[in-house]
Amino acid sequence: MERTPTAAEAQRLTRWRVSTFWVMLIGYIGYYLIRGNLPVALPLLNQEFGYSNTQLGYILTVSELFYALGKFTTGPMADVIGGKKIFMIGMVGAIFLNFAFPLFPGLMYFIVIWSIARYFLSMGWGGLAKIIGAWYEPERNGVIMGFMSVNFQLGGSIAAMFAAYLIMLGVGWRGLFIWPATVVSVIAVWAAFASKESPQAVIPDVKFGRNAGERQAELHFNREGETHSAMQIVKSLFTIPMFRELLVFSFFIHILRSFFMYWIPKFMVDMGMGNFAAAMSSAVFPLAGCLGTIFLGWYTDNYAPAGKRTTAMWIMLAVGTVFIAVIAPLISHRMEYAWLVVALLALAGFCIYGPYSMSAGALTLDIAGAEGAGTCSGMLDGIGYIGGTVASLGTGLVADRWGWEQVFWALTAFGVVTAAWVAFMSRRRAPAE
Repeated sequence: MERTPTAAEAQRLTRWRVSTFWVMLIGYIGYYLIRGNLPVALPLLNQEFGYSNTQLGYILTVSELFYALGKFTTGPMADVIGGKKIFMIGMVGAIFLNFAFPLFPGLMYFIVIWSIARYFLSMGWGGLAKIIGAWYEPERNGVIMGFMSVNFQLGGSIAAMFAAYLIMLGVGWRGLFIWPATVVSVIAVWAAFASKESPQAVIPDVKFGRNAGERQAELHFNREGETHSAMQIVKSLFTIPMFRELLVFSFFIHILRSFFMYWIPKFMVDMGMGNFAAAMSSAVFPLAGCLGTIFLGWYTDNYAPAGKRTTAMWIMLAVGTVFIAVIAPLISHRMEYAWLVVALLALAGFCIYGPYSMSAGALTLDIAGAEGAGTCSGMLDGIGYIGGTVASLGTGLVADRWGWEQVFWALTAFGVVTAAWVAFMSRRRAPAE
């Protein structure tokens, strides 16, 4: 029988909640330090080994497929064995594989090692969503997951800037993997001791966090407190219209996001920038995305019913698509408008990352609650990263054959389709009860 905590117990639980929040925030930034280093390394691999954009795209594409596979399998695993275990296993495995990446240079070796690394990296967000979902009340989904989602945008920016700093120090492409893995090893030790799976891991019979909230997730079963298998959770999720619609959205939004996450450094180098400036430029998209994510989470918690978060999402996506379209005709001028292009990338990041983060964060908890957060986020991201393979390989092929301008026109088309789909979702979706 769950009970309300005493004042002393509530204070203890609050300390652990704050500590766990910071572990998840900083820990997932650590995930990005050992994930966002590869995009910055791509121009250096091109210069060292002569790889074309298409060949570099093979590393991104195969590893993206492994990441999608990981999302489908490790997301449900988080719901079964616990979010913290999955989070820590993923971090430690990816650290080891980052250390291994420079050992035997060669395209096939790079593809294999990075693909396995991406499988381990896929464990992070499902574990995080499971943990945060247990610690916080449902009515705080938008703000808490908005701030929590900053970690992967901020992580992408920090990863790019850290890699740029390493380039400035002259560590070479190998150092871009060794030094981030060293830093994240320290984060992993701290994360293991400074976080808890749930309030019940601190005080077993307490009513605190999500189980103290009033609003029910859309994922529900007839008997409260019953443990369910991953397959039961999956079947229940597919009965929810919003979940089915978000699967389609996730596919398209990942096409946009994967391009900006992986290809900006190489794109800027091809525009005529040096490696250091290109690495720094790649940080602006996720950095501006932090602001867009916090804004959208705050706005939808305060001024839009949970079921109508999609209205604000499609408007932001439509505006972001305009910024992408403006970049395309500037590319032929190369460095003449380079910093205008960087500014437009930042504006696009503000508009695109907010809606992307909403589906991976607040909407996941709105739908699935803590019980199914790992499975829901895993399914959404798994489908999404299949879409990401389109951007990973397709960008390299199109850039080699037709140039970067055509890449941005293709991204504009995907942006239009994505915004239109979310507008369709917002028309069909009734406000949550």
